[in-house]
Amino acid sequence: MKIAIVCYPTFGGSGVVATELGLELARRGHEVHFITYSQPVRLALLNANVHYHEVHVPEYPLFHYQPYELALSSKLVDMVKLYKIELLHVHYAIPHAYAGYMAKQMLKEEGIDLPMVTTLHGTDITLVGNHPFYKPAVTFSINKSDIVTSVSKSLKDETLKLFQIDNEIEVIPNFIELNKDIDSTSIPCYRSAMAKDNERVITHISNFRKVKRIPDVIKIFHKIQQQIPAKLMMVGDGPEKEKAEKLCRKLGISDQVIFFGNSNEIDRILSYSDLFLLPSETESFGLAALEAMALGVPVISSNSGGLPEVNFDGVSGYLSPVGDVPAMAENALKILRDDQVLATFKNKALETARQFDIQNILPLYEELYLRAISIYM
Repeated sequence: MKIAIVCYPTFGGSGVVATELGLELARRGHEVHFITYSQPVRLALLNANVHYHEVHVPEYPLFHYQPYELALSSKLVDMVKLYKIELLHVHYAIPHAYAGYMAKQMLKEEGIDLPMVTTLHGTDITLVGNHPFYKPAVTFSINKSDIVTSVSKSLKDETLKLFQIDNEIEVIPNFIELNKDIDSTSIPCYRSAMAKDNERVITHISNFRKVKRIPDVIKIFHKIQQQIPAKLMMVGDGPEKEKAEKLCRKLGISDQVIFFGNSNEIDRILSYSDLFLLPSETESFGLAALEAMALGVPVISSNSGGLPEVNFDGVSGYLSPVGDVPAMAENALKILRDDQVLATFKNKALETARQFDIQNILPLYEELYLRAISIYM
């Protein structure tokens, strides 16, 4: 198949999932075209089956905000005709499904039927999409998609609650690529550079937005380190980072917390971690938790959104109500205090992650693509 993928090219979960999906499709012999405003961060290598097409938005004094949707829909039309693309897979309802629908209509005028699959990832529904300004456009875009998927049952239920949706929404979970080769001999960030041999390594990775409840991460760690030697790795950047650093100073734990900022060494940091903290207000899926589990790192998380569909309570880690710092800290200590208990949770975390291996999930998308194409046959 010849497949066009439209996504955000940033560090966010939807962009990561879209890029990894496209790369795996290419490995299976499909021709994949990424169409977005810059090269996706995980699209490190182009090959015969992987193509990237930049959406350039010309600047005109007439426009206060440059019309990305217009530029994207026009680029889609050009690329579909040039490369004879058979299917469009857009990640995020707004603006991608909206632009995709416009491209479909323009192509239809020229006798080309282009099936479109829309994957909902979370923020496009719960935050942006539910805003009164965007709600009609989001509803329209979802209903005009040929096939709609969401990354969790929780997100599907939330979408059906917030919008008047006529389309069926199919749940295809996010995935992880297991069995990655992580050569520890070439890792510049050795464990000894992060923590002493007797210290547990605890990690949090996010975009440091309020929804991630960054102060809770710090407070949970503060309680843990009062009981056992530990270090906290804070990976990512965002509006809550400065407040987190101030809270560490206030609690007197700055020497035990390392702020990495955005990093391309996430797998390497996780490979040395003993526990992952994700006390978010909500998560549509919890891809960061799955990435940790795939490297044998148990997870302490809230029980909100799609997290219970990824982190199995008492198996791959523990779930607690949002904001319950004491419970999360105590659950963390249950795992960390004893080497044998920790080893068991590490094994169970990896075992749970295997259910979400890309090799199990990708065939679901291939079947879905064929079904979408058959609509117009």
